[in-house]
Amino acid sequence: MHFPGIIPAVIVPFTDADEVDVAGLRDNVTFLLDSGIDGVVVNGTMGEAGSLTMEERALVLRTVVEVVAGRVPVIAGVSAGVTRIAVAHAEAARAGGAQGVMCLPPLNYRGTTDELVAFFTAVAGAAQLPVMAYNNPEASGIDMPPALIALIAEHVDAVVAVKECSGDARRIPALLATTDLEVLVGGDDWALEGFATGASGWVSGVANIAPKECKELQEHVEAGRLAEARAVYQRLLPLARLDMTPWLVQYFKGAMDAAGLRGGPSRAPRLPLGPEQQELLREAVDALGVPAVA
Repeated sequence: MHFPGIIPAVIVPFTDADEVDVAGLRDNVTFLLDSGIDGVVVNGTMGEAGSLTMEERALVLRTVVEVVAGRVPVIAGVSAGVTRIAVAHAEAARAGGAQGVMCLPPLNYRGTTDELVAFFTAVAGAAQLPVMAYNNPEASGIDMPPALIALIAEHVDAVVAVKECSGDARRIPALLATTDLEVLVGGDDWALEGFATGASGWVSGVANIAPKECKELQEHVEAGRLAEARAVYQRLLPLARLDMTPWLVQYFKGAMDAAGLRGGPSRAPRLPLGPEQQELLREAVDALGVPAVA
């Protein structure tokens, strides 16, 4: 298994001067490791990768790799709108010490099957690492149903996993029945359903704030303790539902600040949360019931 268990999509904190808060990032990752997470994703949506320069992406990856020190896999997001840039990100991921890469199809381009196979072939060739294909129609502008993912994996040996973020739990057993891929839940508000249908892992935003509870959820489901799983899930869900909104980064950074971690401001064009959103976030954090990190 290349991409096991609970894998937080690491949030990148910024300073008030709009620079990467390296000390805060190190503290956050240390907290995750101490909580027993199974891997980390860097330079993804939660890391505001689209707003980072190439130098900042390298800094974030280097910082996380140094803190992790080989204890869990580090997976780097390499998504881009054109092959050339995705390939550059993949090469940088390998050079920076990542153990795998995660990639959406070409952003906002509804390519043909041949074009998608060629895109993932190029990314895999540049990375020379295991690849997690990322199906998120909302983020990429293109949906990859199970048959298409299976075809890509058939042609690109390095594609060994898929982060499924369509919101349709029925796709997980479909993928498991037709491929040998590791299938990970990619949406926080259907993790219980995803684990119940056979997902082997969860790339999670909530896990930045409640990593132990996320691990408990997976363990309960896999052990058949559904009543216990539902109880944990009810605490996670109010915050998990905020993952599927345009303000997911702001919500989770706010939750991290409330939990004593380092969330901080987001970069423009993201704006601060309004009063109603702040109240919704407060209610979600209260429902979670996680004590603040000292």
